[in-house]
Amino acid sequence: MVAHGSAFPVAKLALNNSVPPILMASLRMGIVFIILLPFLNFRLPQKKYFKPLIYFSFSMGVMVYVFMNLSLYYSSIISPIILGSQLAIPFGILASAFILDENISKNKWILIFTSFLGIIIIFFDPKLSKNLLGLFFASLMALFFGLAQVYSRQLNKLPISLINASTGIFGFLILMFISIIIEGNLYSNFKMINTESWILISYQALIVSLCAHLLMFYLYKFYTVGRIFPFYSLFPIFGIILTYLVFGEVPTLLFILGSIIVITSVFFIHKIK
Repeated sequence: MVAHGSAFPVAKLALNNSVPPILMASLRMGIVFIILLPFLNFRLPQKKYFKPLIYFSFSMGVMVYVFMNLSLYYSSIISPIILGSQLAIPFGILASAFILDENISKNKWILIFTSFLGIIIIFFDPKLSKNLLGLFFASLMALFFGLAQVYSRQLNKLPISLINASTGIFGFLILMFISIIIEGNLYSNFKMINTESWILISYQALIVSLCAHLLMFYLYKFYTVGRIFPFYSLFPIFGIILTYLVFGEVPTLLFILGSIIVITSVFFIHKIK
């Protein structure tokens, strides 16, 4: 959870160094693929895994990271973006009901509602008046993150290294293509990436995308989405603390109120069987 919480401040530091957001997401995925390449046996999975693997790779490798970086790029403050990503929990539980036929109890429905209510309260924070586009992108990131975790439940018989490598190459190629179209000259953009930025991008790939996510996917082999996602109530706490230490962001009372509602809702979702 500490690794996930650090992902947002670290990405913002790289973006502040003039790294284009889509290119940064592409490079992050490319590093993941290169690291996992020696561990692959290059055998295609069974046909029944093709669709969920493609859906997962697209959701996680492309949509999650591009919307994460865009949310940070278009926001001058980070804490609301970190908390907005918590919508992945209710989105994931809702998606698990429709895709995996997992049951949602009445009490869970109530807590899902209150988690969204907490985010709505944060929308009224005066500090967000110029950062609503960033929070909108964070909501889209959360939606695709929730979908990705549900699709990963259909891949629990596949090697974790294959899943992450597929995500890496899928994200790298698609995002690189999008970056060339939207962000312009690839050579010029590469020249803007200094040593510090490469270290920050590598941290995101190694610590967050590999170490933290590999552990998460391992847990999905034994537990349902609804039981694992609530632990995500912990990572915003670490992320917000780190954001204060690095950027000096001081949360407003309205943000604190919304945060308490969201994190408490997610915590009690975990308590409901």
